[in-house]
Amino acid sequence: MDDVDRRILAELQRDGRRTLTDLAESVGVSASPCHRRLRALERDGVIIGYRALLDPTALGFTFEAVVFVSMRHGDTDTVAAFEAALGEVPEVRDAHRLFGDPDYVLNVVARDLAAFTQLYDEQLAALPGVDRLRSTPVMRTVVADRPLPPFVGL
Repeated sequence: MDDVDRRILAELQRDGRRTLTDLAESVGVSASPCHRRLRALERDGVIIGYRALLDPTALGFTFEAVVFVSMRHGDTDTVAAFEAALGEVPEVRDAHRLFGDPDYVLNVVARDLAAFTQLYDEQLAALPGVDRLRSTPVMRTVVADRPLPPFVGL
């Protein structure tokens, strides 16, 4: 990966809908080599996808919470079952496995407090291996979907 590839990645993180011509111009190469580099970055798994960023509130998801999950057991089967089941809960926007306690931290959205309470009681608490859940509502999102920092050393 060279400086041109890094510039391509930085530009795409700012605006993934740019045309190939605009992208090529902004990184200082012609369209054909830019296209080849872009395809190579996708093929090599550096670029893993493209998506639109949506405003949850505009779509009716007015409640957000951070949920901390402590597991009863940390064996491979329990972790695999929990993570597979968690993947089926669409309200979970992010899930991270942690070292120590809690074992997981989740970012969850819901239409309102009542919907979150139902999700918490009926789905999250029933996930395989869950010992304890703790949650706190999000007051305000300060940083979200930030691009990766400069990756000069690659």
